[in-house]
Amino acid sequence: MLFVHEIHRVIGRHEDAFEHEYRTTWMPRLTETDDARLLYFAKLAHGTGRAYNMITVTAVRNGAAWERLVTRLRTGDLREWVAKIDTMRHDVTSKVLMPVEWSPLQTVDFANVPIGGAEHDPTLFMEDTAWPHEGKMEDYLEAARDNYAPSLAEGRHGGRSLLELQAVLTPAWGTSARRREVILWQRVMKPAGITGLLMSEIPAEHRAPGTWMHDALQVRDDWESRLLRTATWSPIA
Repeated sequence: MLFVHEIHRVIGRHEDAFEHEYRTTWMPRLTETDDARLLYFAKLAHGTGRAYNMITVTAVRNGAAWERLVTRLRTGDLREWVAKIDTMRHDVTSKVLMPVEWSPLQTVDFANVPIGGAEHDPTLFMEDTAWPHEGKMEDYLEAARDNYAPSLAEGRHGGRSLLELQAVLTPAWGTSARRREVILWQRVMKPAGITGLLMSEIPAEHRAPGTWMHDALQVRDDWESRLLRTATWSPIA
């Protein structure tokens, strides 16, 4: 299973039209074949980064399906649609991602992906993109598996966790200039807790040896967090 992750830098005055095109064209047109499905349409929350950044995640069944989808976009029935939405954005950055072997998300049952655009409450996600130290990619993934993921799971079971880890993804070979990159896709379980995260320093006991914030510095000290709010029609919320 492949996941195409795109960051669209949309022209501000076309914000609504761009979203409308993904809702009324991209999402339903993908259902014409069994190759791909739109999973998420989200926006970078205003005040947390660059304005009018929209993020889409599309699941693609396999490499052959990805090739067929690319052909539709470049020379097939979706070519005119791509040209249309290109007039609504400054640029787009795309990555083809694959789940690591211990990622909670491994595959997607396309039959269970909503395609009707039904309205629902928006959901907040924290997307962490980490760049491990040179030669430390495997060490980072091992530490995240053995330390970070269990700490979130333990907190979730106790009702204390701010985040739920849903996917751990890395760029497929040959599809990114930065191969040492890991994306942690996390649902915010307690949105009110974000205020505390922003308004106060991380307590010293959470940065002591044996904690993720301390031990992870051995394998990375460079990462970026984005707060993403799903559209009210996003297939997965």
